[in-house]
Amino acid sequence: MKQSLQLRIGQSLTMTPQLQQAIKLLQLSTLDLQQEIQQALESNMMLEVDEEVANTEDNNLVVQEESKGAVESEVTSEGSQTDLPDELPVDSNWEDVYENTHPITAAASEAAEYETQHSKSETLLDHLLQQLELLSISERDHAIAIAIIDSINKDGYLSESIDDIYLGLYSQLEDLEQDEVEGVLHRVQNFDPIGVAAKDLTDCLMIQLKQLPEIVPFRNEAIEVVSRSLDLLATNDQVRLMRRLGLSELQLKEVVFLIRTLDPKPGASIQSLESNYIVPDVYVSKQKGGWKVILNPDIAPKLRVNSTYSKMIKRADNTKENVTMKEHLQEARWFIKSLHSRNHTLLRVAESIIEKQQGFLEHGAIAMKPMVLRDIAEELDLHESTISRVTTQKYMHTPNGIVEFKYFFSSHVSTEGGGECSAIAIRALIKEFVGNENPEKPLSDSKIADILKEKGINIARRTIAKYREAMSIPSSSQRKRLL
Repeated sequence: MKQSLQLRIGQSLTMTPQLQQAIKLLQLSTLDLQQEIQQALESNMMLEVDEEVANTEDNNLVVQEESKGAVESEVTSEGSQTDLPDELPVDSNWEDVYENTHPITAAASEAAEYETQHSKSETLLDHLLQQLELLSISERDHAIAIAIIDSINKDGYLSESIDDIYLGLYSQLEDLEQDEVEGVLHRVQNFDPIGVAAKDLTDCLMIQLKQLPEIVPFRNEAIEVVSRSLDLLATNDQVRLMRRLGLSELQLKEVVFLIRTLDPKPGASIQSLESNYIVPDVYVSKQKGGWKVILNPDIAPKLRVNSTYSKMIKRADNTKENVTMKEHLQEARWFIKSLHSRNHTLLRVAESIIEKQQGFLEHGAIAMKPMVLRDIAEELDLHESTISRVTTQKYMHTPNGIVEFKYFFSSHVSTEGGGECSAIAIRALIKEFVGNENPEKPLSDSKIADILKEKGINIARRTIAKYREAMSIPSSSQRKRLL
């Protein structure tokens, strides 16, 4: 094959290290961004936190608090203050505001704060094991109880059958009989919360009913319903229940009311999960009749280049140390520039969203307008992928709560007037209809579709069912109550 040279002209996008870093910072969540900044501070000698900016913000806060206190002192006379102030000025002591207080050491206050934020929540397993240790039983029964408690799931039910538990202990305990496992199981079922270690829902409700005093009205009838007719109760078959139990409609309502006081998931009341707090990236507030968006100043510290180290760099010096300092200086400048670019883009996107979704801020989700990523991208002259990165794991503090940027983007449904209605607004309407319905005659999906059609929103019944299931709302037959 004859070799030849060909000249071609074309354009291609080169992903420079600066561009890669900017894209990386843009898609990071608040927590990941803080970790990335901390890592950059530890690895780059040229980066440092701008303490002057932080001190200026703190001083402004102190001045605001002092002026606020001065105004309040004019209105409230000395000695008549009964409410705690919102925030104690940083340049004053607790004793300056309140008298007869006991001194609190720094170590004690730090320990209390650490215990509050990092204390381990009690699980159902821990709760049951604590009660087991209070029992005076043999080591053999203790081992059986441990095996039973280990097989209890988070809702309080046995995840394994008694036969499986027996087979698992058979090789560990000599001459073990299944009656022994059953006996220990009955003791565990008396633990708090009542109904724990049940085999199924019927067993769970039976345990709770049998522990009620016999003088409780309709206790025996409730036991009969749970043991024999739980399926009829689930389908709300009121006629067959009255015929089978020989009760009147009023008496049946009393029986059902007693059953509804029971807990179908007793273990869930013990599962105190740790709270995951969301730090908003931007705050939205109404000022002078309009909505204003500001960045959260606490999500990232203000960075700057260390002037002491930067002055030590010599242009003509090619030593290894000097070259390393030059590289660190360039990386620090890139990082700060990328961080500013991220904040600027985040603020632009948030302002554009708020401008289009002012109805949500005024009236809630029911006034949400349909919007897609392309709408924001075209307005800001950005790519849709950039908008997607900005709106992922970024949160906005609004008068209606903290919501993710992605929440404002949804599909739409056409209306009779030729307009569009957001899917989020339709979900809000469905939730409102279900919340205001008659429990004895709940609205079916077809009826909800007819109501929406009367409002000019054309939507199919199956779409209503899809939205209802997405919000974990049961069907009309399951929502129907006898009470």
